[in-house]
Amino acid sequence: MVRQVLKRLISWQRGLTARLPNVHPMTRGIVTYALMWPTGSLIQQTMEGRNLRTYDWARAARFSLFGGLYVAPSIYGWVRLTSAMWPQTNLRIGIVKAITEQISYGPFACVSFFMGMSLLERKTFAQAVEETKQKALPTYKVGLCVWPFLQTINFSLVPEHNRIIFVSICSLMWTIFLAYMKMRELDSTPEPEPELDLRHTKLAN
Repeated sequence: MVRQVLKRLISWQRGLTARLPNVHPMTRGIVTYALMWPTGSLIQQTMEGRNLRTYDWARAARFSLFGGLYVAPSIYGWVRLTSAMWPQTNLRIGIVKAITEQISYGPFACVSFFMGMSLLERKTFAQAVEETKQKALPTYKVGLCVWPFLQTINFSLVPEHNRIIFVSICSLMWTIFLAYMKMRELDSTPEPEPELDLRHTKLAN
């Protein structure tokens, strides 16, 4: 299923770029992420055992809003900033950009994802902070194993005007993982209180 979705999305993105060559890259990124992120959510829900009748469409809509209106513009701004800082593209600079991203943008992206999505679910600010504390760091650790390699390719081999599209294709798999992490139950089970040994208590009295 994921392979078929990827083929269709890549074909759609190429068609969009060919038909609308003068469209601003951020606009293409917004449209792409507004479709890509709910797709990732629906794939993750399919893995949960859901189908068309049982999909949580509100959850998918939140992914669409967050992906299109927040993630795409923030990634566009980051790509423009790094392109201004390192205008040349080669493997060495690509590695430097990838490391810089994981140190700076990576933690920010993880924290903002869990905070933003939790607030879209109408959770309180305190609840959003608690969920972020429990989930952001484990998610970031997984990202450290994935994104440096992908971003090295992105910054060193892909032209700037296609970088948001390239990242969006790579992020479909990542979005599925984010959707999984978002729906993980919080470890909020209280620790059991130690039982009082009444026998020793009676002896003491």
